[in-house]
Amino acid sequence: MGKLTLKIEGMTCGHCEARVTKALAEVDGVTDAKVSLEEGTATVEFETGKVTEDSLIDAVEDAGYEVA
Repeated sequence: MGKLTLKIEGMTCGHCEARVTKALAEVDGVTDAKVSLEEGTATVEFETGKVTEDSLIDAVEDAGYEVA
């Protein structure tokens, strides 16, 4: 299992937090995604070798947010 924390920019409300969580959870191989609006972060647990950092960043950006 791998774990990665991403700095997310552009979240302003609980809806944003939920949208980023959903986007990350839908990436194949992600086992858990915890997004914090207050901290502006997303901590993702995933199956090593199945998920790349780029695929997580793409999911966040496709949801309309930026990864710093």
